[in-house]
Amino acid sequence: MKLVLDACVLFPTVMREMLLGAAAEGFYTPVWSERLLEEWARAAARLGSDGEAQARGEIALLRARWPGAEARIDAGLERRLWLPDPADIHVLALAVDSSADGIVTANAKDFPRNILAEEGLTRADPDALLFGFWQADTDRMQAVGERVLAEANRMGNWTMRALIKKARLPRTGKALAQG
Repeated sequence: MKLVLDACVLFPTVMREMLLGAAAEGFYTPVWSERLLEEWARAAARLGSDGEAQARGEIALLRARWPGAEARIDAGLERRLWLPDPADIHVLALAVDSSADGIVTANAKDFPRNILAEEGLTRADPDALLFGFWQADTDRMQAVGERVLAEANRMGNWTMRALIKKARLPRTGKALAQG
């Protein structure tokens, strides 16, 4: 399964690490574009210059770790597509052009399921997607959660449930905390 990761799921660190951890475990193949990565960096810039610098470093590491994930979009494709927010059409075009199965986004209102279905795509909420992966293989997703928690605890003191819930993944957090 190939899934486009929208910028809104790439920018929050814990959410991104959970999603990419699941991809590393073979649950799906991630796809993004240069434009989505740039949106992430611009969003991080709102945290200050350190935020943008950190994001650009993480983007460089992401590109090195996932060299085949970055895809380009046929320029003409965007002109034939429509979404409620024209600024998101590039995400839909990327999914169509890369033959993805769906788009992972926390932005449901701007990616109506009926419009995505016309292009043969689904929309996946990150929490529902990760919870589904946990249901499919608890041990592998538990390992992903433990790695993300260990990294977060290098900079603070977190419990599994609190960390994952703060990342707007409440069902996944509850499941991982029980595991």
